[in-house]
Amino acid sequence: MSKEITADQTARYQQALAADPTAKVIERAVSHQGILATSADYASETDMTPVFSIDLDTGKVANQKQSGRCWMFAALNTMRHHLADLFNLSDFELSQNYTNFWDKFEKANYFYENVLATADQPTSSRKVAFLMATPQQDGGQWDMLCAIIEKYGIVPKSVMPETYNSSKSSELNSTLNLKLRKDAVTLRKLVADKVSADDIAAAKDKMLGEVYRLLSFSLGEPVSKFDFEYRDDDKNYHIDKGLTPKSFFDKYVNWDLSDYVSIINAPTDDKPYNHTYTVEMLGNVVNGRQVKHLNVTMKDFKALAIKQLQAGQSVWFGCDVGQSSERQKGIMDTKYYDKDALFNIDFSTTKAERLDYGESMMTHAMVLTGVDLVDGQPTKWKVENSWGEKVGTKGYFVMSDAWMDEYCYQVVVNKQFLPDNLKKIQETEEPTVLAPWDPMGALA
Repeated sequence: MSKEITADQTARYQQALAADPTAKVIERAVSHQGILATSADYASETDMTPVFSIDLDTGKVANQKQSGRCWMFAALNTMRHHLADLFNLSDFELSQNYTNFWDKFEKANYFYENVLATADQPTSSRKVAFLMATPQQDGGQWDMLCAIIEKYGIVPKSVMPETYNSSKSSELNSTLNLKLRKDAVTLRKLVADKVSADDIAAAKDKMLGEVYRLLSFSLGEPVSKFDFEYRDDDKNYHIDKGLTPKSFFDKYVNWDLSDYVSIINAPTDDKPYNHTYTVEMLGNVVNGRQVKHLNVTMKDFKALAIKQLQAGQSVWFGCDVGQSSERQKGIMDTKYYDKDALFNIDFSTTKAERLDYGESMMTHAMVLTGVDLVDGQPTKWKVENSWGEKVGTKGYFVMSDAWMDEYCYQVVVNKQFLPDNLKKIQETEEPTVLAPWDPMGALA
């Protein structure tokens, strides 16, 4: 039987607070300054000085502005770092708008296919409700960008620059989701009415044509052929004519994307280490690259990231950026805020508990560009963000090693750095399929 709060309980709580001589001082501080400012421990800033034993020079940071494309910016940043080194091109960017266009177009088709696959279920079913909650959004994962690049290639930012709607995406997202939900009504009715497969395909084709028009008006139509004209850092002029997005990727990045694999740290009981996982209904390109995660211990997780940094290559990673993070100063440190001491409450939970109970999941993707090793052990990490140069140290953040332990969930590394046993598992094991709402399916 449920129990209400009694007057006696409330009186006891009030008496306990009145007996605390510090209560009014803390109340004044918190009520006027806020919880974060009052609980901040500025000693953390001394420990998080931006000096690293391994420090890759990756140039100016990019700015995703008012959009949720961090995963895309971070992935393209790892590629532009490589391109800049090869072709002497600092402060160069790849077009985030180009990949954004094709991602949204493919997500629309992926949504339609999932609507058709669940059309026999009631709208009250958890899977259908999950689909309709957010038909598409800006976020994504590494494997999803690889699927886009493998199908459509990439282009320089100069060829397809940002638009109002790519930099400030809320209007486009709400309009596109309005259309997708309307189309879901139509598709489910066609299935219920037992319309022929050909007629359903024709209806979906019309819907996709409308999505293409909506995206073209909002983001600009993607280029199919272009000239790449630039001056390198030595002021030498170059022009490369008649490129396609795929030939540009092959010539200027030339990565085998199948070499780059997702490594996660999810210490929950349902995901034993040294096994692979995928997530139902997570993706963008139908019949494209599957999202596949290899779950490892935090020790292995960090060792792989360090190996790639030591080889001179930056590392895409996903984390819960809002936890114990000071945005303006660019510090991510578990010691930065001490809410336990401020309120005399134990707020501690384990990483597994935070995942299981909805307290944390991957919310943001950035790039590791350095690490400070002391006696061979990491103490802090250099992070390239995509929030412009006005935060952190010209856009770069410092992350404590303890913060990585608690709030980092994913890194992408070249599988050449995997030990033989993990490499074999990643390449050969059929992944366990997780539920669509599993935290490892969160979109950064």
